[in-house]
Amino acid sequence: MLSKSSAAVVTATLPAVQAHGEAITSRFYQRMFAAHPELLDLFNRGNQATGRQQAALAAAVVAYAEHLTGRSTLPWAPILDRIAHKHASLGITATQYPIVGRHLLAAVGEVLGDAVTPEVATAWDEVYWLLACELIAREARLYTVAGLPLQADAGWRPWQIVEKIPETADVVSLILAPADGDPAPTFTPGQYVSVAVDLAGGQGRQIRQYSLSGRPGAATWRITVKRLRGGPGLAGGSVAGPAAGSPVPDGAVSSRLHDRTAVGNVLRLSPAFGEVSSIGELGVPLLLVSAGIGVTPAMAALAQLSTVAPAREVVLVHADRSAAAHPLRHELPELQQRMPNLSVHLWYENATDGELPDLKATIHSGWIDPARIPFAPDTYAHLCGPVPFMAQVRGELLLRGLPAERIVYEVFGPGMLAG
Repeated sequence: MLSKSSAAVVTATLPAVQAHGEAITSRFYQRMFAAHPELLDLFNRGNQATGRQQAALAAAVVAYAEHLTGRSTLPWAPILDRIAHKHASLGITATQYPIVGRHLLAAVGEVLGDAVTPEVATAWDEVYWLLACELIAREARLYTVAGLPLQADAGWRPWQIVEKIPETADVVSLILAPADGDPAPTFTPGQYVSVAVDLAGGQGRQIRQYSLSGRPGAATWRITVKRLRGGPGLAGGSVAGPAAGSPVPDGAVSSRLHDRTAVGNVLRLSPAFGEVSSIGELGVPLLLVSAGIGVTPAMAALAQLSTVAPAREVVLVHADRSAAAHPLRHELPELQQRMPNLSVHLWYENATDGELPDLKATIHSGWIDPARIPFAPDTYAHLCGPVPFMAQVRGELLLRGLPAERIVYEVFGPGMLAG
């Protein structure tokens, strides 16, 4: 709990911090990377280049301060869990929090100048450390459950590519096995792994998270990677509406996984993390709603259910540019044969391109219409896709009476406060 004296100071200075939030976080990253260039490996350079990471950090700090001062009713426990799982998948350790705190508070002082009195600095330092301590505790529990020591690089493990499968023009699946010959750990559908790659030309290491798209308990893991192509707006935006946002560079990691990996190569992977299950409660109907590459956790759920609960009532809803662009769609006919109560509803912008003749599906043309998504009253709904897409679908499901606690969603990259 924020002390009474600090709460008063934070409340008074919150408008100024909010107004200059992105300037503060931009300066913070400049300072920290100059002093600790090794930390560049932990941050998505594409999101740094577009400013999305700076904006997301500013929003998170302000929102947490609003939470501490009672100005916001946003439930923070789920957000903290989400951030902690992301941090654990990156291998963030408690020793890095003082570095972040020192440079973040220094950036506040540099941007706001004389307005940052000793009392103001103390109050915002308290805000930061309340947030940091909550995350450190959650991350320590995650590492303990995973059987990992609390030290940098402890969880990274070599995995060998045993198969590389083109799925669409822009999507490839990598089938991976532990390079040491040990069994592949199991996971919960909806969880993801971090993949670390060394970039060409001495550009250092970069890490990205990818949902596990195969069946838990199999001898191998599967990740399904979409090539991120640069352009004027956010990649994948058209399935939720027109693209928007800052220019996006080509994805450094996705391009490398597509173009510079082959069977026999070894990648470094984290353990599986992620607080969101795409399978939910086995005894209730399941609604899986995805767009683009967001279909991957849904496919892991279907692979698992086809083995452990094939009679479960499941509705799969997917939006994409066309059938030919729909990743892993070739697996759906066999899943339908094994799951008699699997209903498939597809929205394609081009609904005549590359359809599967054996697939029993309701196919719509254009962008998804959430008002036409079928679901039962006690449904557990899992959403994965671009943030605007998920916000649109979640809002409609709420309007149609599905309780908020029965709707879960996964956010990759900046956007932790979405929903």
